[in-house]
Amino acid sequence: MAKRSGEKNQVILDAAVKTFARSGYHRTRISDIAGQAGVADGTVYIYFNNKEDILISLFQNLMTRFVKELRSELAHCRNTNEKLETIIDYHLRTLGSKPEQARVTQIELRQIDQNINEGISKPLMSYFQLIEEVIEEGKKQALYRQEIDTRTARKVIFGAIDEVVTCWVMSTKPYQLSNLKNPLFELLVKGLQ
Repeated sequence: MAKRSGEKNQVILDAAVKTFARSGYHRTRISDIAGQAGVADGTVYIYFNNKEDILISLFQNLMTRFVKELRSELAHCRNTNEKLETIIDYHLRTLGSKPEQARVTQIELRQIDQNINEGISKPLMSYFQLIEEVIEEGKKQALYRQEIDTRTARKVIFGAIDEVVTCWVMSTKPYQLSNLKNPLFELLVKGLQ
């Protein structure tokens, strides 16, 4: 976890996204991140303990902002189906507009060790909880089948969105990620109803 916050902290995290996306987490050195950020190597160590700390802080920062902004969008939804559609849309729109961030979250975070996995699990759980809240709301409103296991449904929903984004990141042919929102929503909502 970051030792300090502030403007330079964010500059270093932004540089880390670019560097990890370009070179991969394992091939990136602290000096690469420092160079991208326009700071001395030693400055990075004022804010972070090591490269692992940068990746964990980066993911925590991104997920905290992601969940906060998504909750804000969900507050404007009229019903549970609209909330599910908003989750899908927000996820695809956010990562579709930030391909470097998508590459880091979809590829680089998958090739990590146990310490990093533990560091990123808590912020990811807040997103999982939000999806489960929507599923439970749908069940209470009798929009979704009562017999559906909420945790399993959340895994399917997140897994489907996650796979669509991963395929987009890995694709050699450019396409608009957000165009997949409607077919993905239709497939998932029909499975829940």
